[in-house]
Amino acid sequence: MNEFELIGQLTRSLPANKSLVVGAGDDCAVLDLGLPDRLLLFKTDAVVEGTHFTSATPPEKIGHKALARCLSDITAMGGTAVSALITLALPRDFDPARVEKIYSGINTLARRHNVSIAGGETTLNPERLLISVAMLGTAPRGKCVLRSGALAGDAIFVTGELGGSLASERHLDFEPRLAEGRWLAENFSLHAMIDLSDGLAGDLRHVLKASHVGAELLAGAIPISRSARAASRAETSAKPPLLAALTDGEDFELLFTVASKEAVALLDAWKKQFPKLKLTCIGKITPGEGVTIRDKEGVRPLVAHGYIHFA
Repeated sequence: MNEFELIGQLTRSLPANKSLVVGAGDDCAVLDLGLPDRLLLFKTDAVVEGTHFTSATPPEKIGHKALARCLSDITAMGGTAVSALITLALPRDFDPARVEKIYSGINTLARRHNVSIAGGETTLNPERLLISVAMLGTAPRGKCVLRSGALAGDAIFVTGELGGSLASERHLDFEPRLAEGRWLAENFSLHAMIDLSDGLAGDLRHVLKASHVGAELLAGAIPISRSARAASRAETSAKPPLLAALTDGEDFELLFTVASKEAVALLDAWKKQFPKLKLTCIGKITPGEGVTIRDKEGVRPLVAHGYIHFA
């Protein structure tokens, strides 16, 4: 049983109450607590030694990544992060100085984005270090962006470049696209958005499944990172650059859809607002189901998938 099969089994009959607007199945839960102009966003995420980082990873980068993953999910809903709780599960022989440096990485990023660290929990985990972050954020009513709103004919956009995040260690010190996500939600009518944590080929499918649509990608338009291209040149066993951009994961860029008639205006406005960050139209939303990819040889089904835990 893989990650998504397990999630599907566990979430079939979760209890809910009248405050729950969106539950399991999106980047964050969405709650309505009666605030006149805001909805509450609620998110939890964990990083585990041996899976998301190694024993040799600089501790400040471990803390940065632990918090940044949750921040990326908040911005994928068009929201603003407010506060977080940190749970540390530590091995018996933990180094207090290393733990302090992990918190230094958390605190530096939190201060940069005006997020309070409101406390948390410490516990024993004999095998390895685990850090879990629970985060609260807000989104303006009418501006919260879900995965489920993509429409046939929409243009598909991604920020930045994709692939090679592990080889370059960008997955440890990436900057979540907080300003960009808020700006997009405030200034354009986004139909769907997600952050790319498990790879373009996997995360796009989450949007398509939630929205009951398909997609056609343009192979030549997908923005491939320099590190993915360099790895392909240097290692005979490395993935081809396009496959790396589709499947590597941990890019933490934003993927979103918008009506095609808004695409040109959005690109023009983006270049003025964020001149140092690439924004690329990589395809379109189609009726029906499934993902195809178009290149010089024609159109064919996309068989590549992103990262899946337990697979």
